[in-house]
Amino acid sequence: MLHLRNNNLIGELPSSLKNCRELRMLDVGGNKLTGTIPQWMGTDVASLKVLSLRFNKFHGNIHPRICHLADIQILDFSRNNISGKIPDCFNYFTSLVQKGNSTESTRFYLYPISGNHFERVRYIDTYADNVLVHWKGRESEYRKLGILKGIDLSSNKLVGTIPHHFSDMRGLVFLNLSRNHLTGNIISSIGQMEMLEWLDLSRNELCGKIPNSLAELHFLSVLDLSYNNLTGMIPLGTQLQSFDPSTYAGNSQLCGLPLAKCPSDHGHGRKGNNIEEEEDDEFISRDFYICMVFGFITRFWAVLVTLFFKHSTNCLRNQLVAGYETVLFVFQFSVLSFEFILCFAF
Repeated sequence: MLHLRNNNLIGELPSSLKNCRELRMLDVGGNKLTGTIPQWMGTDVASLKVLSLRFNKFHGNIHPRICHLADIQILDFSRNNISGKIPDCFNYFTSLVQKGNSTESTRFYLYPISGNHFERVRYIDTYADNVLVHWKGRESEYRKLGILKGIDLSSNKLVGTIPHHFSDMRGLVFLNLSRNHLTGNIISSIGQMEMLEWLDLSRNELCGKIPNSLAELHFLSVLDLSYNNLTGMIPLGTQLQSFDPSTYAGNSQLCGLPLAKCPSDHGHGRKGNNIEEEEDDEFISRDFYICMVFGFITRFWAVLVTLFFKHSTNCLRNQLVAGYETVLFVFQFSVLSFEFILCFAF
């Protein structure tokens, strides 16, 4: 192992490191190193379990040769100036594809050079295989690598989509791709990453709906999807609704608990209002028919009485009676017609 973190180292990584073929851990985070990530890291130092280049000034693309690190458990390239797309081969990281803890023991050899006295090489098996990881919002030191597997590519200039093969890394515990320029959808098969506890995809340009399979990640305790272009309803799941609303902030077209209700949630209320309006219309129609019948009867008798008292001669009275019989027949027919209508109205 080689721990050189948090110094003021400058320049590029020396090519002489590729001769360290049995190197298991290389941590040069928190320096001022520049240049590109050497291609030989994936071939000549293929036994690496931990590779931390975080918080430096590396630039350029991530070369696909890095995918030859079959035993890698922690890959941390965060807070650099790395650009380009994420290689479409991270599923070659065998250790991350496999679920469960790594039980393989690691042997360490100590080269004491203190006091400029080069003593003989000593083998030790009690040295803690610790590593410093930016985990769940803070830097933490872990002494058991077997329980931690993760990838951190945050705070770079990566573009393109999240490769679909990421879901093959079922042993991954944390994944941080935040603060890049990633586009496209969140992979629909993300629910296959069963061991995932921490997922941060915030501050990218991701779009589309949150996949339903995300609700199947039962160990997920830290989630950040804020400040993307996500849309639609947040999938229903015990954990997804329990996160703070800030988890989904900055996605104006996103809705559902713990955010505001989706428009479709008000559908039942609108249906109830329509029923009430229909009942009101029915009530109005019923009153209309009743008023029309009584109005007809009242006006008919008013006209009949007026004609009767205005003309007092027998002849006219006889004519009026004859007319009355005719009108009465019409009235009876009209009443029967309205009764027929009223039967259907009620």
